[in-house]
Amino acid sequence: MNLKHFKMLDQNENDLHRPDERKEIENTGEEAGNIDHTDSTSPESSSKEISDNTSQSEEINTPTTDEDDNKAIDEIEESNAEDAEDEDNAKRHSIPLLDYHAMDMEKLVTELKRLMRSEKVQAIKDHVDQIKYEFDQKFQELHDEKKEEFLQDGGNEIDFRYYPSVKQEFNEAYSEYREKRNLYYKNLEQNLKNNLAKRLEIIESLKGLISVEEDINTTYKHFKELQDRWRVAGPVPRVNYNDVWRTYHHHVERFYDFLDLNRDLRDLDFKHNLEEKEKIITRAEALADIPDINIAFRELQSLHKIWKEDLGPVDREHREDIWNRFSAATKVIHKRRQLYFKDMDKIHEQNLERKRKIIGKIEAIASNKAKSHGQWQKQIKEIKALREAFFNAGRVPRNVSDEIWTTFKKATRKFNKQKNEFYKNLKKEQQENLARKKELLEIAKEHMNSEDWAVTTPLMKKVQSDWKKVGHVPRKLSDKMWEEFKSVCNHYFDRLHESKNRGSKEEAEALQNKEMLLESLKDFRIGDSREQDLETLSSIVSKWRSYGKVPHFKRNIEGKFNKIIDALLKKLEVNQQDIELIKYGNRLEELANSDKEGLIDNEKIFIRRKIDEVKNEIRQLENNLQFINADDDNPIVREVNKNIDKHRESLELWKAKLQQLRKID
Repeated sequence: MNLKHFKMLDQNENDLHRPDERKEIENTGEEAGNIDHTDSTSPESSSKEISDNTSQSEEINTPTTDEDDNKAIDEIEESNAEDAEDEDNAKRHSIPLLDYHAMDMEKLVTELKRLMRSEKVQAIKDHVDQIKYEFDQKFQELHDEKKEEFLQDGGNEIDFRYYPSVKQEFNEAYSEYREKRNLYYKNLEQNLKNNLAKRLEIIESLKGLISVEEDINTTYKHFKELQDRWRVAGPVPRVNYNDVWRTYHHHVERFYDFLDLNRDLRDLDFKHNLEEKEKIITRAEALADIPDINIAFRELQSLHKIWKEDLGPVDREHREDIWNRFSAATKVIHKRRQLYFKDMDKIHEQNLERKRKIIGKIEAIASNKAKSHGQWQKQIKEIKALREAFFNAGRVPRNVSDEIWTTFKKATRKFNKQKNEFYKNLKKEQQENLARKKELLEIAKEHMNSEDWAVTTPLMKKVQSDWKKVGHVPRKLSDKMWEEFKSVCNHYFDRLHESKNRGSKEEAEALQNKEMLLESLKDFRIGDSREQDLETLSSIVSKWRSYGKVPHFKRNIEGKFNKIIDALLKKLEVNQQDIELIKYGNRLEELANSDKEGLIDNEKIFIRRKIDEVKNEIRQLENNLQFINADDDNPIVREVNKNIDKHRESLELWKAKLQQLRKID
């Protein structure tokens, strides 16, 4: 049977509907009239048919939908239209959008390269745009800081150049991205145009089915072939996506309406589409239980795409109801997504508050100018930690993003300006300190091989003392200079100590003589005459003193000699005071032969102090004795008197030492 005998709705073919809003055309009468199959619409204009009479068709045939429904559908259609340009474009939703704000410039470059290496260029536009925005801001901040330092050091603005390797690396990576992106879209544009022409051609063929004279089964077969061709026709430009699909669905519905005389074919398709759409609705309703709203929305977007692109219409009885159910499930997800973004806005506001507090802390530090290098280093560490906290605080509302960034840069720039001024002055001071240390180093090097120990040693000690008083010098210079200075001083004092240990020729002879005398003293035996033995020992002590000093490292020989003399004098029953005075004679000899100034005066001061201390002890003991109400046989009284006698003996010894000391002046 020919299609010209089919009964149709009294509906102009330009009355198109959005598939996601439409409430399906209702039959207004069995015999409303035959359709005029003469169609002068060209393939180029068919995609615009929706704009002519949509409002009229919706006003007549479509129940009013609320604003939220429209927003929900519009949002999904816009996303699907964007994905329609490239089927892989939808993958951008599954690529994590990292917190690029918290990354430094090196990490941003690394992430840009990783995205280009592992993802398709058309799927990373949002990621790359954010990376570039963050990189540009961070580089501009660093550029301004370096420029300010350059100007403060006396440079001319026209001569300033700052192009670090990280900037070059980023520019190269971004240029590579742009080249790949431009090449991709150049090829894509032509493919999209070709695909659009194919789809418009299919629409024209679909429109022409109702005007051919052939068997209905053959026509239906042609219809299915056109549907198969449509499914593989490829993506079209996003601006044409919805219009093309609406036009296509309109003519599919018209064709099904012309199948009224062959209900078996039509109803079979209607049943299949109804079953599939009910499955889609069931899945859409289940999305409300998915915790991650972004995942739920992307799946809902896919369901709308299947509904629109893969499935045809259902019978009139179910058209409005099934669309309303799908629309209601869509609205649930849409509202959840609105709440999600509302919550995100609250989080962004909280992030904004945190960032303002951080900026306040930076401003407070900048207002408290440090006075020393140590204080500045402490503040620099604090600012560094605050900068990291600022970048890790998260995103802020877009409308204040530039404002908060500008405020942050202003606060850090103020601190950096003050820091640079301090270190500029410090640098000048350090240069002066460096020159002073170089001068001290030259003095030390000039005298490092001197053997005039008496003159050079005080000079070298003064050079060391002055070195410690010189202020700060940059570590990279001071460490090297300090090592050289230390080496020079060590060289001199090692030689000095070696000289002392080795001793002079006279000291070596004195050592040899004293060793021989010490050896002979070991054979000394007490005789029958005490006076003669005392005279002999006195002669030995005088002889020992006459030999003079021994090398420094052999000074212990004096202790050995005194020990033997003490033992012999005790055998001769010489009192302790006389023994001490004899031993003190060696001390007086050392003082007399010493080349150190002031030793005799220091010794006098020491002895006078000891005399005063002993006198005070005696006076205190005598005072204590007056408060003891007991006779001389009392144990306490006897002990106090004993202590007084010991101190008086000690006093006499110190006075005798002082008298001997005065003789060598």
